[in-house]
Amino acid sequence: MSNFVDECNINVEGGSGGAGCVSFRREAHVSKGGPDGGDGGDGGSIWLVADHNSASLLSFRDHPHRKGGNGKHGSGKKKHGPSSPDVEVKVPEGTVVYHFDGTQLADLANHGDRFLAAAGGEGGKGNARFLSNKRRAPAFAEQGEEGEERWLRLELKLVADVALVGFPNVGKSTLISRISAAKPKIANYPFTTLEPNLGVVRIDDDNDDFEMVVADIPGLIEGAADGKGLGHQFLRHVERARVLVLLLDLAPWDAVSPKEQEEALLAELGAYQPDLLDRPRIVIGSKADMAQDAPDFDGLQISSMTGEGLPQLLGLMADAVKEARAVAAKEDKSEIVIHRPFTETVDVESLGDGQFVVHGRRALKAVRLSDLTDPSALEHAQNRLDSLGVYKALRTAGAREGDLVHIGDMTFEYEEDM
Repeated sequence: MSNFVDECNINVEGGSGGAGCVSFRREAHVSKGGPDGGDGGDGGSIWLVADHNSASLLSFRDHPHRKGGNGKHGSGKKKHGPSSPDVEVKVPEGTVVYHFDGTQLADLANHGDRFLAAAGGEGGKGNARFLSNKRRAPAFAEQGEEGEERWLRLELKLVADVALVGFPNVGKSTLISRISAAKPKIANYPFTTLEPNLGVVRIDDDNDDFEMVVADIPGLIEGAADGKGLGHQFLRHVERARVLVLLLDLAPWDAVSPKEQEEALLAELGAYQPDLLDRPRIVIGSKADMAQDAPDFDGLQISSMTGEGLPQLLGLMADAVKEARAVAAKEDKSEIVIHRPFTETVDVESLGDGQFVVHGRRALKAVRLSDLTDPSALEHAQNRLDSLGVYKALRTAGAREGDLVHIGDMTFEYEEDM
């Protein structure tokens, strides 16, 4: 079973908030103690956090569920229930978060970038919060808000300094095994590599150890940009590489010349993402030891088996990576990106037949009171809905006297004097 996973689904659920408490002060010699119900604690949110110590999405393959803890209920004497801590879920750098409809929600490209995957529910307010000159003894409190729950799609785009790109069986795995400590599967047939391999290459450069990360990208085939074979899964890992190294087979079995190979590779890269053609690239001929006749190729020729040309290749790669890093450093803002979805606004959906549904987090919370049969609680809910613009939105949507309005689990008849 593979230990590298670059695509997965994840279910995230924020914890629910605790309920507010309905309580009144009861002490000796205090005949009419006021309300002293405490607030409920907030539920824990789920954050996806890019971490450079994570290398794969493997941990989500068999265990896709992540849930935040619930907030505790409030109690008397204005004791607030404790909130549940947020849950940080570590994902590799380069993880892209998608909604199930294909919409991209976040790109966690750098260490520390964060995305609020599921918001925890807010705790409900205790009855002490509703004390006013008009309302001296509120006998209601807010229920805790339910946490957000949804499925998300995660895709990993490897972050590497160099990506080795070429057709199947061109010698990419053998090359990375020679220049790094990576131990990929190597065999003499196409598609030996079905998943990317990362290797760290160290070079002693003027007594200053230089390191770069090299990715062995599985072999491409013509039509990869259109999804042929596993094209999209493979090409995705090329997107973040600073430098591309194109390996051309000098001893192809099907007699495709190096020039034709290069043209085909560039065509696939350009079709998938045009700006890949502007990325620094090094073009080399591979399997020089197996080329019987001098091919029509005048670039650097290497042999991963004999070691021919490898020192020169490493020098070219190091120079290109240093230059690309210098350019990136000038553009780098060095800021952690926090992706927090905008607060949901209140809107009204018409179901036809005189029925309407009110959507929006604040509208749902406005009616989540402990006792809506209490006149004071009902008045408070109506005032909250009015301040949120719910009644105006209903009129705009065409609501008429007697129409049914649904807000969460509550249903009421619309009245014109609302």
